[in-house]
Amino acid sequence: MDTIITLLAITVLLVEILGILAAVHAVMNARTSQGAAAWAIALVTLPFITLGLYAVFGRNKFQGYVRMRNRRDAVIHHLSDTLQLEADNQNLTRKSISEANAALVKLAGMPILGFNQSRLLINGQETFDRLFEDIAAARSYILVEFYIVNDDHLGRRLKDRLIRKAQDGISVFFLYDEIGSYQLPGNYLREMQQAGIHVSAFHSTRGKTNHFQLNFHPRFGHWRDTHVKIEGPVVKAVQFCFAEDWHWATSRVPDLNWTLTPSPGGTEDALVVASGPADTLETCGLMFVQVINMARERIWIASPYFVPDLQVLSALKLAVLRGVDVRIMLPEKADHRTVHLASFSYYPNILPVGIDLYRYTAGFLHQKVFLVDHHCAAVGTANLDNRSFRLNFELTLLNYDAAFVGAVAEMLEEDFHHSRLVKLEDYTERSFLFKLAVRSARLLAPIL
Repeated sequence: MDTIITLLAITVLLVEILGILAAVHAVMNARTSQGAAAWAIALVTLPFITLGLYAVFGRNKFQGYVRMRNRRDAVIHHLSDTLQLEADNQNLTRKSISEANAALVKLAGMPILGFNQSRLLINGQETFDRLFEDIAAARSYILVEFYIVNDDHLGRRLKDRLIRKAQDGISVFFLYDEIGSYQLPGNYLREMQQAGIHVSAFHSTRGKTNHFQLNFHPRFGHWRDTHVKIEGPVVKAVQFCFAEDWHWATSRVPDLNWTLTPSPGGTEDALVVASGPADTLETCGLMFVQVINMARERIWIASPYFVPDLQVLSALKLAVLRGVDVRIMLPEKADHRTVHLASFSYYPNILPVGIDLYRYTAGFLHQKVFLVDHHCAAVGTANLDNRSFRLNFELTLLNYDAAFVGAVAEMLEEDFHHSRLVKLEDYTERSFLFKLAVRSARLLAPIL
């Protein structure tokens, strides 16, 4: 008995020492002072829980990826340069852009490309119907990048269609996140590899990739999500992001077609903003700040998570003071309890100012969408939280077409109809224990 107690004491001591050492590492390397404080407190007080989390998510800027991005080989450089040069030669770029959009273009590292055609896809049935139709119609290659893939009915439909295309001689590249897809069995991947599909994990301990999930979960019921189908030159900008991720995961660049082809009848201008921890600037957070500052009439944002940093919070408040209609839509139900609790802590900061906060009640809201006035709408993977701003790999498609913007506005109006307007009393009249849990969760905001 004494031996067991001694071993237990030694284990606790060693874990606590490791927690302190990791806390020192966080203080020295975290990107923000708030993040350093949050990690340090968590690592010292709860090392058994947070050491593993810090090992996966806490390392500053995921240095391996940063080094690769900063010394991209000539092929990757060549692809980026070729795209921009060809776009200029074919007059596919928007020549006259505002200063506000010029800043977004610099953040993106890609021009606003014209002659595109898009289709808004609301919820899973429509999304996957179109996805499977396009897989069946593919004639050269298929690029697939998912955060979550499950070996369920939908996942097997995807696998079977990809295998069938590979057997027909189509090149298929399948990139998945091994954290998001941790339940994916080895047989699922082996079947694809045996069919000739190029399969790779992203190496998620260095960061998350794009999120793309199913639209139904028995715990939440209806899963409200939004995607977009896009045709035209901007597709190659998305393809470039895939090529970068594939190169990171495999040290190889896939052999792809880089010719920019206008969509027949396409009239839409679009911009792809990819962001991640390797960026010199905090691209995702600055994108949100910029689009909020651009707004003169309305800025509507739908996100499953709301843990903004100070600069985004300040931009939202300033927008209200300019007379802008600021609306934020969040889910009523929580899939991440700590993040959900942290969102309540912002009520006293944003509601008295005049920001309208809605809670979607018809299921779980997972869409990541924003709307700026009547001239810009975006669909992507970025959440309104610190992890998307600084740590996750995200991709956002901004569309400047009036018809597309109108469709997004109509879609969001319908979603607001299925939401309730939050009141300050929803927080102030809750119990002391609830408020304590909320404020405790807020302490972790920099890493949520």
